[in-house]
Amino acid sequence: MLNLGVLVSGGGTNLQAIIDKIESGYLNNCRISVVISSKKDAYALERAARHGIPAVCILRKDFASLDEYDEALIECINKYNVDLVVMAGFLCLLGEKFNKAFKNRVINVHPSLIPAFCGKGYYGIIPHQKALEYGVKVTGATVHFVELEADAGPIILQKAVYINDDDTPESLQKRVMEEAEWVILPEAIKLYSEGRIEVDGRKVRIKGL
Repeated sequence: MLNLGVLVSGGGTNLQAIIDKIESGYLNNCRISVVISSKKDAYALERAARHGIPAVCILRKDFASLDEYDEALIECINKYNVDLVVMAGFLCLLGEKFNKAFKNRVINVHPSLIPAFCGKGYYGIIPHQKALEYGVKVTGATVHFVELEADAGPIILQKAVYINDDDTPESLQKRVMEEAEWVILPEAIKLYSEGRIEVDGRKVRIKGL
């Protein structure tokens, strides 16, 4: 059984996608052992409570330094015997200590086709606004391993979403979530749980494809 620790900051739609896939049997050898929120009022905490999943709130402002915040997160993750950390809309910066402790054991979903519209400051609605401003015809989502630099780790999966002429940032955000994020994040977790992901430098190879 693969124990997941899901890091959240907001509504928890990607958390819900994972919960749904566990309950449907798609992620049949996974369970969420803890949800960690960076905000007290994150709706994701309500989602966790509804499904009987342990949830804690660890606020960055409660710690004097990033190292101390990292240590608190590491302690919590280890307490719940987490095998894979899943960042699902987690908006807090993670430091070097955290990244070293869980190298190639932390994945994130980002709402664009990396390396486009990603990096520092590109979160929430912003990647969709920028995609529309630039006039690209295709956007999507990316699941990648987390490294110290934002959105820079090895890419596991990507899924494209075509942009419509009448798209707004909000409509595009919704479609990218539904058509891409909610699909490839559970898929990446499944691949990891089956031992089918191999990291070789910047490249991720998926066994059995």
